[in-house]
Amino acid sequence: MQMRLTPLIAAALAFLSFSPIPNPAKADEAQCHNAMSLVGAPKYGPDFKNFDWVNPDAPKGGTVRQWSLGSFDTLNPISDKGVKAAGLGLIYDSLFTPSLDEPSTQYGLIAECASHPDDFSSVTFKLRPEAKFQDGQPITPEDVIFSFDEAKKVNPFYAFYYKNVEKAEKTGDHEVKFTFDKTGNRELPMIVGELNIVPKHYWEGKDANGNQRDIGKTTVEPPLGNGPYKIKSVDTGRKISYERVPDYWAKDLPVMRGQQNFDTLEYTYYRDKTPAFEDFKIGKLDYWAENKASDWATKYNFDSLKKGLVKKEDIPVERLAPMQAFAFNTRREQFQDVRVRQAFNLLFNFEEANKRTFFGSYKRVGSYFDNSELASKGLPQGRELEILNEVKSEIPPEVFTTEWKNPVNAEEGDYRKHQQEALKLLEAAGWKIKSESVDDPSCGTWCKIKKTIGLSSASTARVLRNAKGEQMNVEILLPDDTFEPIMLPYAKDLQTMGINATVREVDGAQYKQREDNRDFDMIVDNFSQSNSPGNEQRDFWGSAAADRPSSRNTVGIKNPAIDKIVDKIIFAKDRAELVAATHALDRVLLWNYYVVPNWYYPFDRVAYWDKFSRPQKLPSQTSGFSQVWWYDADKAKALEAAKGK
Repeated sequence: MQMRLTPLIAAALAFLSFSPIPNPAKADEAQCHNAMSLVGAPKYGPDFKNFDWVNPDAPKGGTVRQWSLGSFDTLNPISDKGVKAAGLGLIYDSLFTPSLDEPSTQYGLIAECASHPDDFSSVTFKLRPEAKFQDGQPITPEDVIFSFDEAKKVNPFYAFYYKNVEKAEKTGDHEVKFTFDKTGNRELPMIVGELNIVPKHYWEGKDANGNQRDIGKTTVEPPLGNGPYKIKSVDTGRKISYERVPDYWAKDLPVMRGQQNFDTLEYTYYRDKTPAFEDFKIGKLDYWAENKASDWATKYNFDSLKKGLVKKEDIPVERLAPMQAFAFNTRREQFQDVRVRQAFNLLFNFEEANKRTFFGSYKRVGSYFDNSELASKGLPQGRELEILNEVKSEIPPEVFTTEWKNPVNAEEGDYRKHQQEALKLLEAAGWKIKSESVDDPSCGTWCKIKKTIGLSSASTARVLRNAKGEQMNVEILLPDDTFEPIMLPYAKDLQTMGINATVREVDGAQYKQREDNRDFDMIVDNFSQSNSPGNEQRDFWGSAAADRPSSRNTVGIKNPAIDKIVDKIIFAKDRAELVAATHALDRVLLWNYYVVPNWYYPFDRVAYWDKFSRPQKLPSQTSGFSQVWWYDADKAKALEAAKGK
């Protein structure tokens, strides 16, 4: 049996750690492991009873009414076509499932365990014989192979994500082997474990009208799943409800015990946040996750909250802070010069926005991996410096000499200095400010007569133009009004520098279409990361993803140095190598100013009607509402009585 190591020792000795299931009959073969981790030894061994962040005896029952923004037109979670309904992940299980308390750690779900050779050239999953779909049919190796092959075929994201997975094949009655095209990629076993398994017999069959189903197309037919919930009802584009499956095959497994406790989960769609919040206030919605500091500070003073019928909490979380940012489309000519992008960062007055709009509650993001050991600090040294030296001629020289920092407007006059720095950068990039006459729409007949006879002068404005005489035009695209309090003042500050900056809000469907087709100048984007970055970095920053619609490389980065560093991350031989390569990537991304960093908040802001209870200990990475909380019948009864008073 493999010796269990402490997390500290394991992190130092191995990048991908496992918790083994002993099998004396196969002592000469690779161990089959019930858990996988990229940041140390898994916390729980094969004999654990339940996670310590759940109530294993949590009662089942009740309904939770939540909301979602926009609309939806498909219930197919595999294809990249259409806008998917909220909550579709509830109906499917994956081979392994993540732990909400352990970053980059997974435990066996459909698969009892996984094994791999020392060179990471493949991974083999042993399926649980009791795993089944909601129609009672067992989950077979053929279903796993079908899920993998079809996902790669119909969705470019999966094709890219599983690029290095060469094939999937049946190697036993309950066994599937995935073969990789390269060795040494320690993350591949885990990302294969994330694969959601769909039923081959369902998707190769016909619907109620006798039409052949097509997993590559949109559909509003509720699909057959294998997860803890199934679709109860659908009002396309408006509402979707899920009901708990009483005989869910995995309900008593240690990885699922105490979880998915609500009988019904409902998602109602709204075109705007305001009417949704009004419905929450009067009890038509049960739970609210707040994402605006200003609303959190000013709009939670309604009667039901004052009376204690609604609870409001900041729940601390320890997850890595995502790089939320104003993202440039570097496919646009005006953003292809790094000096222009740096100028835009200098012109964002975060401190004023934080004070004016966020009541000083946010911290500015200063890394693509902030709030973690993966964030670069100081100057590069050791292995990180060696990696950067390999691409020295291809990256900004400041990477080696200066620690990257956001501009800070702490004192009066700081922002003026940053404006002057921005102007110098813009001029160096070939853009110059000119004072030009402009039409004044408020100038009436008498005003025009005065101008004609010389009693008044024409209105002038600062205009930023390049050598071709073109003004710099920038449209900031938004899917709703959430960011308007930030973007409108930012656009005004840009206009002060002669930039024709406008803010345009479009509906969710149009926004997604324009984002996917790269039809934008700037957008607000969120580059969420894990504590163990790997293959997904190609989709975020890789040259091959830049021209692929719907990839996460919204910025359009085509940088050979970044491609090389990403490969260092993917094929890191241990945790120390991974951290060094990630530090290097972080620095190169920051010094290229691909985005204007935003902010983060180390809490989940939640409000809810007081009819729910939760475990004494919550998972560290999320508040886990829909997964580990439960409907409390006694609280619900008391709530109804209090409402009647």
